[in-house]
Amino acid sequence: MSYEIVIKEQHLDSFGHVNNAVYLQLFEEARWEFITARGYGLKEIMKFKKGPVILEAHIKFLKELKLRETIKITFEAPATKSKVMKIKQQMIKSNGDVSSELLVTIGFFDLAERKLIAPTEEWLKVLKV
Repeated sequence: MSYEIVIKEQHLDSFGHVNNAVYLQLFEEARWEFITARGYGLKEIMKFKKGPVILEAHIKFLKELKLRETIKITFEAPATKSKVMKIKQQMIKSNGDVSSELLVTIGFFDLAERKLIAPTEEWLKVLKV
């Protein structure tokens, strides 16, 4: 599963490449697109009062991204039924080079109880990509 985006002026820093904080924003934008397309977006999170939360993020910057480059952001989620899961995302340049890689540790959160819970079947279906 992947999400495509063009790097715009607002993504750049004073060095003329994507600002480090923007990488996290773009990865998040792609994650929302992935989970929403798979039937568990904000509407479902609010309905069920349960959803994913980021517990940890580890990012690697490998190749710079510049203005008007088209990139593809990928999404991988190894199967698990644990309260804590991993999601791997990559930003891939049009020439196939990996520009950045993100490994996030997520939990499944009960908004009413304000604690981590075991993932629901609905959420596990989202992760099967």
